Parts: sequence; structure tokens; C-alpha cells
Amino acid sequence: MTIQKETFDLGVPWEDAAGYAQAVLVDDTVYISGQLGHRPDGTLVSPAPEGGRGVDQSVMRDQMVQTYANARAVLAHFGCTFDNVVEEVVFATDIGAALAVMRGVRDDVYTGVSKPKVANTTVGVTALALPGQAVEIKLIARR
Repeated sequence: MTIQKETFDLGVPWEDAAGYAQAVLVDDTVYISGQLGHRPDGTLVSPAPEGGRGVDQSVMRDQMVQTYANARAVLAHFGCTFDNVVEEVVFATDIGAALAVMRGVRDDVYTGVSKPKVANTTVGVTALALPGQAVEIKLIARR
């Protein structure tokens, strides 16, 4: 059985290098790969110190805001907004910094009636894919 799927990429260098799509649409569900706080050219906003521990809350906030902005672009490609998101998983190198800023950032992102009522898992990790990366957010949305 072959699954019909549509994929979407942002055009950053690591998509081809790692061999993955930013998102995959199957039926009415959009599976969004872990998004991170990079600009369109692939450079990180406010890179975190090496090792990712002791991340300043402003660094975490900057990266989280950009991460959600990138996710917004992916969602828009499939005709969705954050109102369509049903689950998110947040990976952070400094869980304390992430928890300190997460609610405020999410309140600005999830502006609909469900503000922000989505299933959420937040995980502290020792490292993420790119040097200086402090946060990564994976989403699932329904159309």
C-alpha cells in the first residue's frame, strides 16, 4: 500500500544534506519536522553558548520566536495556522530557560480560541543538531 503524501521544504542547506522534509501532509494531517530558530539563509538567531547549558532567557526567547515563525511558514504552505496545531514537542538544551519564556511566546503564537490549548511535551536535552541551537519544536496539525 502506497501512502499519498505531499512534502514541503524551506530551502535550508541541511534538508538535502540530511535527506528530510520540513513537513509531510498525509490525508488531513501535517507532520512538521523539528523547527529551529534560523533565518532564511540558515543562520541561527542569537546562537547559544557551546554546550547549550546556562542559556540566557533572551537567547531562548529569540530562538523560540524565530522557531515559531518558521513553523508558521510551514503551516501556511498547507493552508493552516496555529489554530490547526494539535500537538507540539519542545526540545531545549536549557529546560529552565525554556520554561521561563515558553508561556509568553506561546501566548503570542496561539491567538485563537484554544489559546494555547495543544498537547505539549517539553524535553530537556544535552544537545541539538546545530552548534548554538537552544530549542527545536516539532508539531502536528490537522486541516
